[in-house]
Amino acid sequence: MMGYLRDAWERFLLYFPLISMGLLALGTYWLVRSTSPASDPVVQRAPAHEPDYFMHEFSVKTFDAAGRVRTEVQGAKARHYPDTLWLEIEQVRVRSFDAQGRITTATAEHGLTNEDSSEVQLMGNAVIVRDAEVIQGGTAFPRMEYRGEFLHAFMNTERVLSHKPVELLRGKDRFTADRMEYDNVEQVLQLSGRVRGTLMPVLN
Repeated sequence: MMGYLRDAWERFLLYFPLISMGLLALGTYWLVRSTSPASDPVVQRAPAHEPDYFMHEFSVKTFDAAGRVRTEVQGAKARHYPDTLWLEIEQVRVRSFDAQGRITTATAEHGLTNEDSSEVQLMGNAVIVRDAEVIQGGTAFPRMEYRGEFLHAFMNTERVLSHKPVELLRGKDRFTADRMEYDNVEQVLQLSGRVRGTLMPVLN
């Protein structure tokens, strides 16, 4: 009897590693079957150039830190594009106020403006007007008007650029050019290309 038990125990010890490997394999298979498959990684897609909202006959205002109106944008129709964060506007009209409350208006058939309306691109019968003013000390600045098929206005820095033909009216003076850069703060006007000007005499 003791010899039989000894043989059985030796046989068990001989096959124990094989039995252990089989049990481990069965356990691994069960874990794989009972675990839900990992979901596919989510791929972040870049926003498509498609509008995410529309506006009709709208008016949007932005305010400065003191609660004063900084800009007001109006239009017949607008489309907002999430990939560029720009607003595309039909029949656009923009009013912008500087720190002294002086107003600049801009109109065009089509327009693009960024989220805070500090940058405006005007296309089709574009017109920007800065009314005449007299600042402290008695210095007078004449009315300024820019006309063209494309005008790029930076409202905060008071700059107007165009790479297309423009017409500039400064008081009674008139200039035309193929390209323009104007800095109202520095009072610097650069005209290039075919430049023509008509200066009216100053009458005392």
